[in-house]
Amino acid sequence: MRVHVVSDVHGNAEALKRAGDGADALVVLGDLIDFVDYHEHGRGILGAVFGAEKVAHFAELRRNHRGAEIGAYARSLWASLDDPKRVVREAVREQYATLFAAMSAPTYAIAGNVDEPELWPEFARDGVHFVDGTSAEIGGLRFGFVGGTVLSPGGVLRRDAAWVPYLRPEDEYDAAVAALDPVDVLCSHLPPAVPELVYDVIARRPEHGSAALLERIHRDRPRWSLFGHVHQPLASRVRVGRTECVNVGHFQRTERPYVLRW
Repeated sequence: MRVHVVSDVHGNAEALKRAGDGADALVVLGDLIDFVDYHEHGRGILGAVFGAEKVAHFAELRRNHRGAEIGAYARSLWASLDDPKRVVREAVREQYATLFAAMSAPTYAIAGNVDEPELWPEFARDGVHFVDGTSAEIGGLRFGFVGGTVLSPGGVLRRDAAWVPYLRPEDEYDAAVAALDPVDVLCSHLPPAVPELVYDVIARRPEHGSAALLERIHRDRPRWSLFGHVHQPLASRVRVGRTECVNVGHFQRTERPYVLRW
């Protein structure tokens, strides 16, 4: 059996078309949308709407961890539009139409933090399975899936904002992890809370990891824990007990799926 796994596609539909070549199934672990392209500032939704120069300034603020200024600058950009929510939704739908059409069958997909999973049913088709919070048998192994990431403690999502990321309160996320059947392969967008797996060496800071995922690994001892989210991790793989924990890579840039064989 051969399964290809990708994460952090961020708009790279051309590579996604090839991601399932030679595989019995394709697994997509989220972040389909290219919202802010930190490599090519004119691309992504922000680049298309506001232009490369404004995105370059936004990216500089992010790199220098200037949180208060980032928020104020982003609000000023959205305020320049008459109906920012409609503009973003149209851009997201346009990307999803291309991305879901690029997926080979069968595909098993979950959303990442930059995705809008409530829009996914609009793009449903035969052979593409939306599996967040469920499990599926692939080649005799049980795969369990949990999408999104964890909302920072004290964080608040503004549901009326132009763009609302798929961030879940920690208790909700933990409940989704706990509700899965015992699995052979644990699939998530977020990594388990292992320091080497959550630290981004370019951003020079840790991203969020999930203690619930790590607890599940200790309990179920699956063959693999597969995830993405951290684009430049300190370690791309760590063994926890018998479980191989693997960051499958920043697919937008590598254009290479992670290959599982059994």
